[in-house]
Amino acid sequence: MSGGSVVGGSVVGGFGGRVALVTGASSGIGRACAEMLASQGASVMVTGRNEAAAKETLASIATAGAEGHLMLGDVSDSSFANALVAGTIERFGRLDVVVNAAGVIVRADAEATTDEQWRWQIGANLDAPFFVSRAALPYLRAAGGGAIVNIASNAGMVGSPGLAGYCATKGAVISLTQAMALDHAAENIRINAVCPGAVDTPMLGSGREEAPMTQGQAVEMNLASIPQGRVPGPDEVAELVLFLASDKSRHITGTAVPIDGGYTAQ
Repeated sequence: MSGGSVVGGSVVGGFGGRVALVTGASSGIGRACAEMLASQGASVMVTGRNEAAAKETLASIATAGAEGHLMLGDVSDSSFANALVAGTIERFGRLDVVVNAAGVIVRADAEATTDEQWRWQIGANLDAPFFVSRAALPYLRAAGGGAIVNIASNAGMVGSPGLAGYCATKGAVISLTQAMALDHAAENIRINAVCPGAVDTPMLGSGREEAPMTQGQAVEMNLASIPQGRVPGPDEVAELVLFLASDKSRHITGTAVPIDGGYTAQ
């Protein structure tokens, strides 16, 4: 576990004075969420496992004029998840928003999924949001309430061939979200899931060792299945996350919101 920090000027925004913790913040949706929260005035604890990439996110937070701090580690390890939340409190004094964006994907059906791949996905996609949320809940309560946003997937809402473990873990995240939302609704702690479809992030083209393709080819391959006929960037997902983390959604909890251009409506 290692850390670093940056401090920019004050920012006036919808999250001014609030503190957010974003997992998986070194790239893709997680990075977009961290940067957007910072742009709206939040102080942001960043975590990931790729130090160079995570420091790029930290630099973007500084450019936005916000304060950021980095703790490197594996959030599927409960001891690190506990330390991460404790480190957030030590650094910033409070916690208001948690975005569980860390995740992995294995492109295989059940027969082709190894024990190691199955457990890897459970660890990153399900254990991690559970461990981080569990550690964060007492501090969200102490702050008078807050928001947890879990990045699930539309693959957790409908089946998808060749993604057995991914579908199972993302479906479990949705169920976990709903259960926690009911447990903590009376405490003004709102818990929701965002369920992206294909998004133009590094994950979209990853895990295709048997049939390698460029990022552009991965985007093109997904177009035909999306009614809107386009693949969004991570900023569009981050905008939805920001809404669900904000006071504008104060009566929304226990939801799983697809952002997939109509894919799950078919």
